[in-house]
Amino acid sequence: MTGLPIASAGQAWTWLRRQLAARPGEVALTAGAGVVAAAASVIPVYALGRLVDQVRAGAGVRAIVPITVIIVVAAVAGGLATGLSRWLTTRLGERILAGLRERTVDIALRLPTAVLDRAGRGDLLSRVGADVATIGNAATGVLPTVLSALFLTVLSLVAMAGLDWRLGLAGLLAVPSYVLALRWYLPRSAPVYAAERAAVSTRSQLLVESMQGVRTVHAYRREREHVAALDDASATARNLEVGVFTLFTRFVGRVNRSEFVGLAAILITGFWLVRTGNGTVGETAAAAVLFHRLFNPIGALMFTFDDVQEAGASLARVVGVRNLSDLIPPPRDDRPEDASLVFTGVGFSYDGQTPVLRDVHLKIRAGERVALVGSTGAGKTTLASIAAGLLRPDTGAALIGGVPTAGLPASVVAVVSQETHVFAGPLIEDLRLARPGATREEVTAALARVGAQDWAVDLLDTPVGEGERALTAAQAQQLALARLVLTDPAVAVLDEATAEAGSAGARALEDSARAATAGRTTLIVAHRLTQAVSADRVIVLEHGEIVEEGPHAERVAAGGRYAELFGAWASRGR
Repeated sequence: MTGLPIASAGQAWTWLRRQLAARPGEVALTAGAGVVAAAASVIPVYALGRLVDQVRAGAGVRAIVPITVIIVVAAVAGGLATGLSRWLTTRLGERILAGLRERTVDIALRLPTAVLDRAGRGDLLSRVGADVATIGNAATGVLPTVLSALFLTVLSLVAMAGLDWRLGLAGLLAVPSYVLALRWYLPRSAPVYAAERAAVSTRSQLLVESMQGVRTVHAYRREREHVAALDDASATARNLEVGVFTLFTRFVGRVNRSEFVGLAAILITGFWLVRTGNGTVGETAAAAVLFHRLFNPIGALMFTFDDVQEAGASLARVVGVRNLSDLIPPPRDDRPEDASLVFTGVGFSYDGQTPVLRDVHLKIRAGERVALVGSTGAGKTTLASIAAGLLRPDTGAALIGGVPTAGLPASVVAVVSQETHVFAGPLIEDLRLARPGATREEVTAALARVGAQDWAVDLLDTPVGEGERALTAAQAQQLALARLVLTDPAVAVLDEATAEAGSAGARALEDSARAATAGRTTLIVAHRLTQAVSADRVIVLEHGEIVEEGPHAERVAAGGRYAELFGAWASRGR
């Protein structure tokens, strides 16, 4: 299985820069509030340094009054600016995240089925769930802290240089030590974070597969093997997390060493300046306090790289999904000339090596009802998916009224598959998925057309789906056929749409399918060959190629492959 792509660090940050560039006003306002908040934190320390020098010069008690006023005003302004800065930063991050989440889910819902089949739905769920949540936590918790710390660090260094350029230079001596710490940590931790996110995705994939196939797991008594696989995946993720924590602990030691280097350099330089008469005690004290106050913001900057790395890994995974937008066929504005369905030289392979369809040529006239039959793996569902626009052929073309099927709206071509999902909520809203503005009368008429009025009309306002009233397989299929009626497409594709009904309800469901598709061009993947009997034409696929076609009676009389399939099916009494 090939997983979904992961964007490179450059691609992820390019996307982020574009998002910020698209909001210049918000970015400027957020940065301005952050600068004001940082300046308000620096001013009191600067004022205290002046107070120290005034006291040493013999100033009276009155000297403390203006300093107190400055500190109080700065504290009030700083508190207001800090609150505004955090609110603006969080709002900016949430808006960018909201757009990212909506776009990612939009792409995920419109990805071709083949892409999801190859990548695994667990990986996709992990990205739109856990990864988006990780980015959200960073946007609301980490980002405001990082920006506040960054502004305070820069302004504090500027203030130290303003006191005396030599004190500012002494404070800058810590920068190389911090840089070395980051250069040691980042190259080692980034791959581990990426591996940890991938391990979480693998664990999610295993869990989804186990839950979706729980009946099969129980039937073959494979519970222990699946639990063991989940244990192994969980252990891998845990070991990676422990490895990151070990790296982080060693990183903290390097950060503490950098703090010692910077503070020691300032104190030694200040002592020398005071001793030589080139500086004051107040300036040295202010510089030392400014640098000491940087321990927390610089520590926040350094330590949040842990969260930034994790958010960066998640961002690369989510942006990787966005990069799949090229695989989604664009909506088509051109309208088909008619409801004919034509395949010309269609070939297709899921892995690029093993052909599933080979040079398929087929024309279905407008309003014609055609059944696809063949053994398992013959390519029936693949051809039906291409007809519905869910897959694009590797070679050749699939056209409805002269227009490629990929990207056509449901009002032109719609599919009803064997796997029908019943969405949670009132039954009438489930039906309105096909036509949101449908009236109650239109919904009732659609149900009556497919023969579901006896059980469904009284349940229109009843919640159905997971955790609510359960529907039988036959009822769920009738629901899907009623949606087809409401959608009213020119071309209908039924992919074994009556296979799950069982023998008892199959005849009634086939009647429902005939009623729903009456007057439409219809392509049926026939699980029950009674559907082939009632079709205008039968197409027999074997190994991805059409080997027979014609009316049912003609093909049975010909004694070929279709006659063998029909005879075997009839002998089972079905």
